[in-house]
Amino acid sequence: MTELELEAENKAIAKEYKELLRISYQTLAEEDKLIIRRAFDIAVRAHSDQRRKSGEAYIFHPIAVAKIVASEIGLGATSIAAALMHDVIEDSEITALDIIDELSRKEENIDTVVTVERATKVARIVEGLTKMAKVKTSEEISLQAENYRKMLLTLNDDVRVILIKIADRLHNMQTMESMADYKQAKIASETLYIYAPLAHRLGLYNIKTQLEDLGLRYTEPEIYNDIVQKMQESKEEQEAYIKQISDTLIQSLDAENIEYTIKGRPKSIYSIRRKILKQNVTFDEVYDKYAIRIVYKSETNQEKFLAWKIYSIVTDHYKPSPSRLRDWISSPKSTGYEALHITVMGPKGRWVEIQVRSERMDEIAEKGYAAHYKYKNGANEDNSLDIWINQLKEVLESSESNAVEFVEDFKLNLYSKEIYIFTPKGEIKSLPKGATTLDFAFAIHSEIGVKTRGTRVNGKLVPLNHVLNSGDQVEIITSANQKPSASWLDYVTTARARNKIKNVLNESTKKIAEEGKETLERKLRHLKITLNETVINELVVYFKLKTSLDLFYRVGIGTIDNTMLKEFSSNRGNSFINFFKNKIIRSKPNPAHESIDKNEISKNYDQLVFGKNEDKLDYKFANCCNAIPGDRVFGFVTINDGIKIHRTDCPNAISLQSNFAYRIMPAKWIDSSQEEFKATIKITGMDTLGLTNELTKVISSEMHVNIQSISLSGDAGIFVGQLTVVVQNNGILKKLIDNIKKIEGIDKVTRVSNN
Repeated sequence: MTELELEAENKAIAKEYKELLRISYQTLAEEDKLIIRRAFDIAVRAHSDQRRKSGEAYIFHPIAVAKIVASEIGLGATSIAAALMHDVIEDSEITALDIIDELSRKEENIDTVVTVERATKVARIVEGLTKMAKVKTSEEISLQAENYRKMLLTLNDDVRVILIKIADRLHNMQTMESMADYKQAKIASETLYIYAPLAHRLGLYNIKTQLEDLGLRYTEPEIYNDIVQKMQESKEEQEAYIKQISDTLIQSLDAENIEYTIKGRPKSIYSIRRKILKQNVTFDEVYDKYAIRIVYKSETNQEKFLAWKIYSIVTDHYKPSPSRLRDWISSPKSTGYEALHITVMGPKGRWVEIQVRSERMDEIAEKGYAAHYKYKNGANEDNSLDIWINQLKEVLESSESNAVEFVEDFKLNLYSKEIYIFTPKGEIKSLPKGATTLDFAFAIHSEIGVKTRGTRVNGKLVPLNHVLNSGDQVEIITSANQKPSASWLDYVTTARARNKIKNVLNESTKKIAEEGKETLERKLRHLKITLNETVINELVVYFKLKTSLDLFYRVGIGTIDNTMLKEFSSNRGNSFINFFKNKIIRSKPNPAHESIDKNEISKNYDQLVFGKNEDKLDYKFANCCNAIPGDRVFGFVTINDGIKIHRTDCPNAISLQSNFAYRIMPAKWIDSSQEEFKATIKITGMDTLGLTNELTKVISSEMHVNIQSISLSGDAGIFVGQLTVVVQNNGILKKLIDNIKKIEGIDKVTRVSNN
């Protein structure tokens, strides 16, 4: 760099630092400013020779992360300082002790002092972030899920570690343009799999929305861009519609002397995509792409009264949908979120969502965890977020499942909708939707759950697996002699209940497993194999088990004997990856393919090849998503069944790409001899005379597509049909669907995935 360029860069760094101090959510005392300045100096020194892939100085990244921590999450100076140094220990020779010494050193002519205790707190948070970053996995036998387990376990130490990690992930997602496509897809999948749900559960709704939208942008770029384009095209019309409603409400709100702000906001791109998939509709059929938010000023003791007053004003003008009223003021979400959500029928017969919340509620919704604590009134407050974190710590401490099971169990409670259940004394508890009476017993207390003999719902005796609904009153009947059975695992849905049941069931198993581990170590020693983590993982994979506990237990009871261990020893050289590589049928890259537009898929491109070298490999299509030529796909290397092909929008894609990134194989379609594929289409519409003839005419006569099976059933003027056709690729299938939609009376035509 020239001196002029270096000077300009230093000015830009100084400007970003000043901006960081200016936008801090919390008021900064002199000690706060000092600890932030010293953390900044340490970070500048540690990253002085480093640059990001984009070419900019690396220091811009920790400053950006600190800005997210300061303004969007709303944490204080301790967290801002830790965010500035989050990569320092990992990327330089600076240690945690160096950080403590530097932050707490005394300076002449400065009365302000950073205490050693506070400096130590900062260093511990940085160490927590470093531990997460330093998790190493063996490419063949370990899982990305192990990283998530390590990250989640830091909740036991300090929740701020997770919050800063979320900020770090957000900035990485915002600046991924310079990365290779496969890395973008991997990081985006991880983000959708674990970071966005975590942000949601900690009340960081703005960050969650950004993470989801950016995740979609890199996992399904075509769909993302299509929705963005359509949102832009309808923006003016939607804004005019929102203004029409707002103008009506403003007159009435002003007449009641309510202090408020009102604004329209678009739904996130990701939420629109989710509605399209969930409701099986097109973009135009998603009715509530925009919402209106009314944020009012109020004293805390008047918030509820004013919220319902605004509800009354809104419903004076527009008819509400009673089934879609959400009162999270009387019963806040366990994330701390409070608001009144009203769905009303607006002009032109369109449904519109109106959110009503006070300034305090709005701040908690925007800032999540930090604002939640800012407004904490006292020790006796029923603090749902505190309760959730404490319950989560209990699950984290007691969980003994393998990493993938652990993360999947953890995720059960992240995105689930909530129901509200009453105890016999009238106390209210929140549970994820789908929870059972046995889940409720464990939610009250683990010991009550373990001793549950029976349950009553609304005074009536019900089974332990009875699924609860909001408003149910539940009584738990206990017995000192009761113990969980293995069937209980089928009765519960929450991670807390599942883990406690597993732990109780595993107590006797553990004793056998401990003896089995000693036996295994002795037997392997005779085979000249040292028992270590790598060998344990190899054995778990070889014997098709889930955990090391399963392995030791089976050795302990003699299910895995000497003969089987000798076979393992002789086969050990052939790892699963090497075994699979032997199946590769190599072919040289075809130069003609290099000029093909990646997005150009026609009937001439129907053969899959894998990786940069365009290898031709044996593969099978996964049943969960039914891919056909022309779909955007990837290969997943299974342990026992070769490569399975999944569509990139497969329901399992995010989980696979996130947990097993090293087993994902890039795939694309190339020219080959014609091959035919089956696809199933669901059709709904009005039952009219001659519909079957019209369908077969369009499919067979006009498009020359072979119909393998067809079934139509009518009921009160409405028909539902399903047909299986044989096509050469996705392009032909799309054209076929478009032509069927043109038939008079047809309402919807959708492709069916075999989930």
